[in-house]
Amino acid sequence: MARQARLAVAGHMHYVLLRSHNGMRVMTDPADRQLFLDALREACTEVRLHARALLDSQVHLLLRPDEGPALSRAMQALGRRFVAAYNRRHRRSGTLWDGRFRAAVVEPGEWSLAALRRVDRLDWLQGSEPPPQPLAGRWREATMLVDPPELWALGNTPFEREGAYAALLAQPLPERWERSIEEALRAGRVIGSEAFVRGLAKQTARRLEPRPRGRPRLITG
Repeated sequence: MARQARLAVAGHMHYVLLRSHNGMRVMTDPADRQLFLDALREACTEVRLHARALLDSQVHLLLRPDEGPALSRAMQALGRRFVAAYNRRHRRSGTLWDGRFRAAVVEPGEWSLAALRRVDRLDWLQGSEPPPQPLAGRWREATMLVDPPELWALGNTPFEREGAYAALLAQPLPERWERSIEEALRAGRVIGSEAFVRGLAKQTARRLEPRPRGRPRLITG
């Protein structure tokens, strides 16, 4: 059976997840993380990077492609560059990732802000110490990360935006939001409201809502 085409929509934020093969630890030290960031920087020519979290065995990215196919092109370029450099460094061969990358389109507004919070929290919770105060000002690689509109809407000045975002980051996402994001990533669907899903469905022939569970009803007569 042919695998379902990945949903990618130009101009929208996409939550992308890479998981290592068999749960192996990929980011073993700062040098591995730098290899990945170098490869990511080279791959992001047609996409904007809003956030990234490099965990030991997972990578979480928020990317916004200029056109739909650009997302797959960026991830393919990232995979080629990073895996080749990683294998050379560790004198190994073979794949690192567990199949294809997973991706879900994210609805603008509160859902995009929730995705941003989730990835940013994963990024600094990976460390052993609390984040520095400028975290809310997107203190990480400023030349690489692009603030989405949802951050700009948090205040009229940088100080207001930093304070508002810091307050949001101090709190974990509600469990129902976490669950919705995980389910959408697992199925390669949409992170957002039913109204947003219905609107996207008009732009693609792909089914965006899960099928009802169980067998179809038997129609007789």
